[in-house]
Amino acid sequence: MQLNFGTLLLQGAPPQPGGGIMPIFLMVGMFVVMYFFMIRPQAKRAKEQKKFADSMNAGEQIVTTAGIHGRINKANDDGTLQLEISRGTFMTIDRSAVSMEMTTAFRKKNDSAGATAVSK
Repeated sequence: MQLNFGTLLLQGAPPQPGGGIMPIFLMVGMFVVMYFFMIRPQAKRAKEQKKFADSMNAGEQIVTTAGIHGRINKANDDGTLQLEISRGTFMTIDRSAVSMEMTTAFRKKNDSAGATAVSK
């Protein structure tokens, strides 16, 4: 009997028994990792942004996502804010247009600048 290695290579290895459960564990593991590193933090951040947008009141200094600085003059019932950007100049924006990150950074900067000005 003569062995032909070319035909053996084309046929491939015989299928291994019991290998069907491992890919399922890998898929479940990948979903769990994706949930804890991507989906959950994003949902938490969106929840914090909504809470921040709902808690804004008149008189607060804010920064919009477009970078516009102003003070809330009036909170309207339809989910919009009347923003005073300079003395006597008003614009109406949606609550969702206020950036939580930029507003908190602006407030921290002003608080630290005010604290150093008082201490001098």
